[in-house]
Amino acid sequence: MSSSRKKAIFRKFTRDWVAGYLPANGFLRDARIEMLDLDGKVVALAATDIKWICYVRDFNSGELNNPEHLMRKTFAGRPRGDGLFIRARLKDGDVIEGLAPNDVSLVGSDGLFLTPPDLRSNTQRLWIPRTSIEELDVVAVIGAAKRKPAEKPEKVKDDRQEELFSEKTS
Repeated sequence: MSSSRKKAIFRKFTRDWVAGYLPANGFLRDARIEMLDLDGKVVALAATDIKWICYVRDFNSGELNNPEHLMRKTFAGRPRGDGLFIRARLKDGDVIEGLAPNDVSLVGSDGLFLTPPDLRSNTQRLWIPRTSIEELDVVAVIGAAKRKPAEKPEKVKDDRQEELFSEKTS
């Protein structure tokens, strides 16, 4: 297995799922997702059948119905990371929130990468194809606070030093 392939769980709209290996990006070709299944065979899945792809830590989460272990799909409060706080409503009515990078990839791609609300779960990162998104809202833009410029200290006149040039001209 190449080190550039990551463990992934492919959730379909039929509630079925498939486990396999997927590159971090560039896996979509002609509206099909090419993955390497657990037997080492290249399998192409239609992007329209995929609800989301979860990049996971481990395939053996112990749960047959929820192997991605995505228990929390919404944030309990304000997210802590930097990026765009996104809320997506999918075609099956499911709502998921996450942090997306604040760059052009949100606009010009075939899908959306999100960091899920619960970073301690098995899912580290999500990819949602555009075909499964019905509504997308940017809830907030979260970034590092801008620092105020340091105030310049006031010049203190030193009475010990004579002034060579005075400001007054005669």
